[in-house]
Amino acid sequence: MGSLSTRNRIVELADQLFYERGYEHTSFADIAARVSLSRGHFYHHFKAKDDILEAVIELRRQRTQAMLDGWAIEAPNPVARIGRFIHMMVMNGAKIRRHGCPVGTLCTELAKLEHPALPHANQLFTLFREWLARQFTELGRGHQADTLAMHLLARSQGIATLAHAFDDEGFIHQEVELLLKWLHDTNTALQTSQGG
Repeated sequence: MGSLSTRNRIVELADQLFYERGYEHTSFADIAARVSLSRGHFYHHFKAKDDILEAVIELRRQRTQAMLDGWAIEAPNPVARIGRFIHMMVMNGAKIRRHGCPVGTLCTELAKLEHPALPHANQLFTLFREWLARQFTELGRGHQADTLAMHLLARSQGIATLAHAFDDEGFIHQEVELLLKWLHDTNTALQTSQGG
């Protein structure tokens, strides 16, 4: 049990460091120091930084899936569920302003490095894309569901990038309100076209 908890602690702290400093600028020694392990004990759990990266991506995938599953249970309809995704930017605003979007920054960095783990990291975006598309399908936008999901993902990434660049909390709130209006208008237009 102790071995498992030590490994989990390494992954949790590496996740935090990769987000705060970036994958390339975080060394084995940085992670080992944060976990307070000797190199020998550290190598017992992970032989290479790329192994830790894969474990971090998997941890993020599991957390993202659990969050999406939670929204699907807690929110009563697809509009409310999509609203949860949009509001995530406000809830995580301080972190986004300080470090950017955890998914976007990781994928961008791995793409620049031409890192072989990029396809695995991109699965985090795919989780959001497919989940959002399902919500838009439930709204009756099946033929446009993926396009709308990608539009929302693109808007959220742009908001995160600029909020990080300008460290602007007001900008996040302003853009979230605009996205919620867009969602309302999209849903209202559909109901009008269906005569409801």
